[in-house]
Amino acid sequence: MNTATQSPENTAEGVEALMNRLGQAARAAATMMAASSTAARNNALLALAARIRSEADTLKTRNAIDIYAAESNGLSAPMVDRLRLTDKVIETMAQSCEQVAALPDPVGEMTNLRRRPTGITVGQMRVPIGVFGMIFESRPNVTIEAASLAIKSGNGCVLRGGSEAIESNKALWALVQAALADAGLPKDAVQLVPTTDRAAVGRLIAMPEYVDVIIPRGGKGLIERISQEAKVPVIKHLDGNCHTYVDAEVDLDLAVKVTDNAKTQKYSPCNATESLLVHVAQAAAFLPRIGKVFADKGVEMRADARAKAILADVPGAQVVEATEQDWYEEYLAPVIAVKVVDSLDEAIAHINRYGSHHTDAILTTNHPNGMRFIREVDSASVMINASTRFADGFEYGLGAEIGISTDKFHARGPVGLEGLTSLKFVVLGQGEVRG
Repeated sequence: MNTATQSPENTAEGVEALMNRLGQAARAAATMMAASSTAARNNALLALAARIRSEADTLKTRNAIDIYAAESNGLSAPMVDRLRLTDKVIETMAQSCEQVAALPDPVGEMTNLRRRPTGITVGQMRVPIGVFGMIFESRPNVTIEAASLAIKSGNGCVLRGGSEAIESNKALWALVQAALADAGLPKDAVQLVPTTDRAAVGRLIAMPEYVDVIIPRGGKGLIERISQEAKVPVIKHLDGNCHTYVDAEVDLDLAVKVTDNAKTQKYSPCNATESLLVHVAQAAAFLPRIGKVFADKGVEMRADARAKAILADVPGAQVVEATEQDWYEEYLAPVIAVKVVDSLDEAIAHINRYGSHHTDAILTTNHPNGMRFIREVDSASVMINASTRFADGFEYGLGAEIGISTDKFHARGPVGLEGLTSLKFVVLGQGEVRG
């Protein structure tokens, strides 16, 4: 019997009361976190790393409950693997806490200080956002990622993980709260929604009195729902239809190597290339080479008429005619859309029309073309002669990320510590008055 469904917290009234309590506690704790020292926050992260290692057996025991339930409910093998807390995953979580502790603290940094003719000095100070709510699916290690970034940035947070990882997440949350207490910080700074009732999500995204921003990580359906129903700002990306464009002037060896990596290094991430555009001047030379790579790796190519005619002669190639929908698609699988274009202008127009404004790359030896591409392609990350798979907080030197944003306000691209802060103006004076 699922006792969670009988809990008072799972009634409509009970869920609202629960969420209000979590929100109030996080808001109160966030005020103290914003005033806390860098040393205290770093100590909490180091204490959390130590607790994760020392409680590894307990974590695996609690995780086994989730694994058993997931397998009993027929969850797919890849999804079950995402849930599993192995020794390697547990050590990686501990190391990530230590890595975040070692990052520079953005809170309190003052920039753009300039003296005005009146005598005052005006600048900006970086401050915590306050409280963020995060809704995520599957991997329980995201609980530690989100908690560690919240702690380092001086924020409070309310976390709602997937129902399939509820026992693992509760166990990890207990360690987070203990580590905060170890460092003399308010344990309520990190809250976990302890119910699997979906009504909790509806309340979390609709309480601006407690939550300043929502960060969803999950499938397109989840993010679309949150974006439509949220009453607080959302940092989001709906999908990752990333493009690689092979220009008329290009190093073909480089183009094959980078395109291969961008598509096949890993199929499931949002920064994997899903659409390949090839200038007509290079199509006959490039497509047979990349087509052979894709054929050997079992990648299906959904091609326009010109690309299909060239790829049809590649031994073992899986080539089908592309539909209009293919140009919009995020496959997250060994499938790629392929199109021959007549110009850089056509490539840019295609990306801006069909892309998801996530990450797009040009492969070229023509510097002006590269500069035009990165100016005119309307995406959160634009690249010259590099794999789209680099669109990642760690690879960008942010140390860690809480998500990737395709929005244009507040945060865009990988969201790290700085993305969890805001700016306020500060004025330094010596008794000046306005005339």
